Amino acid sequence: MRRAAVLSLSVAIAAAVGLAAWAQREARRDAVGRITVVATYPHDPAAFTQGLLVEDGNLYESTGQYGASSLRQVDLETGRVLRLFSLNSAYFGEGIAAAGDRIYQLTWQNRTGIVYDLASFEPVGNFRYAGEGWGITYDGEHLILSDGTSSLRFLDPDSFELVRRVVVLDGDVEIVRLNELEYIDGEVWANIWYEDRIARISPLDGRVLGWLDLSHVYPAAQRDREQVLNGIAYDSAADRIFVTGKNWPQLFEIEVGGR
Repeated sequence: MRRAAVLSLSVAIAAAVGLAAWAQREARRDAVGRITVVATYPHDPAAFTQGLLVEDGNLYESTGQYGASSLRQVDLETGRVLRLFSLNSAYFGEGIAAAGDRIYQLTWQNRTGIVYDLASFEPVGNFRYAGEGWGITYDGEHLILSDGTSSLRFLDPDSFELVRRVVVLDGDVEIVRLNELEYIDGEVWANIWYEDRIARISPLDGRVLGWLDLSHVYPAAQRDREQVLNGIAYDSAADRIFVTGKNWPQLFEIEVGGR
């Protein structure tokens, strides 16, 4: 009789723990921020956007495709390209980040990052990394890289040595296809490739803190399947957030409710 009571209690505890874990996962999935578009700007529809960045009030963009990859400085108000560096046709441009007087640009499958002087817009070096390069951002201490998996890698910006790695989880579910990255208010924001949503991630342990639904910003019904959301830029001085995508004709300034 005592054994049956203990067993019954164990089953009840396990059920309660399971229910609590399920409730936590559902709460995270329901934690979707409200997005409001507050301004719209022109964007080059020929730009296969792979990275977006605001540094010192200036807008920079990385574009992809073999033979068309570039690093650009763009006028926000008009969409006009102010400066452009074209990559060698062997490279497929990916994400960009700025740290100090440098811009860092990833390439997709070459395992090579390019370092530019911010003032001159000229390459001044490169660095190597394992696997593919997708997105990159800077948290004030480390370069943070995504490679299309569920992992984020933290690199020393001087030596480019791997410092640590986190796996991004929503509850117990790994979030894969992490793409373009941006560091905003102590969080890493990540596009999910082929989805109109952004994950807000804790850089400490990779936990998903919430989601942003951008499906109404440029609805999928109005664009080709490959014209995916792929660009997040944060103007920290003015506290403004911008998003765009591959071959999108517009760039959007958004506000996030409750942020």
